[in-house]
Amino acid sequence: MKFSKVEIKDLVKAWIVISVVCVIAFGNLKHDFFSSLLKFAITVGFAFLLHELGHKFVAQHYHYKAEFRANNTMLFLAVMLSFTGIIFAAPGAVMISGHITRGRFGKIAAAGPLVNIILSIIFLPLAYFFKHDLLIIGAQINAFIALFNMLPFGMFDGKKIIRWSKPIFTVMVIASFVLLIGSAILRI
Repeated sequence: MKFSKVEIKDLVKAWIVISVVCVIAFGNLKHDFFSSLLKFAITVGFAFLLHELGHKFVAQHYHYKAEFRANNTMLFLAVMLSFTGIIFAAPGAVMISGHITRGRFGKIAAAGPLVNIILSIIFLPLAYFFKHDLLIIGAQINAFIALFNMLPFGMFDGKKIIRWSKPIFTVMVIASFVLLIGSAILRI
C-alpha cells in the first residue's frame, strides 16, 4: 500500500480523536485518562484504522488511487457529542479516483465492514475464554462498526454494497448483528 504524508497525518489525527471521544463519552476524563486512552486507541482506534485500510487495500488492488481524508467537521462534531455521552464518529473516508464499476465499488465498500466482522470473529472466542476487557471491547466495537457501516443510505458502505449485491449485504448485516449480540452477552 502507498501512503502520502497528508494521508498518514489524517489517519493519525482521526485515530487520536476517535480514541479521545471514547474516553470523554465513557466518563474517563479525570479518572485513569491515559490508560483509558490507550485502551480505546487499541480497540476502537485499530477497528477504525483497519476498516479504512480494508477499503484502501481493495481499491489499490484494482489499481485505483485511494487515500483516506479526515473530515474535520465530523471529528469536531464527534468531540462535542462525546460530552453528552453520545458517540457518533464519521471521521472521514477513503477517497477513490477513477472510473469504478458498480461491482468493484461494492467490493471496495464491503472490505471495510468485512475487516471488522473478521476482527470480531477473532476477538469473540478469545473474549469468551480469557474474559479480558480488551478482548470483549474488541469483539463488540468491531461488530458495532461493521453493523453501523452497513446502514443502506447516505455515504455509508451499506448503500454501496446493497446496490452491488443484496445477498452479500444481507449476510454481512446478519453476521454483524449476531456478533454484536454475542459480544454483548459476554459483557453481562
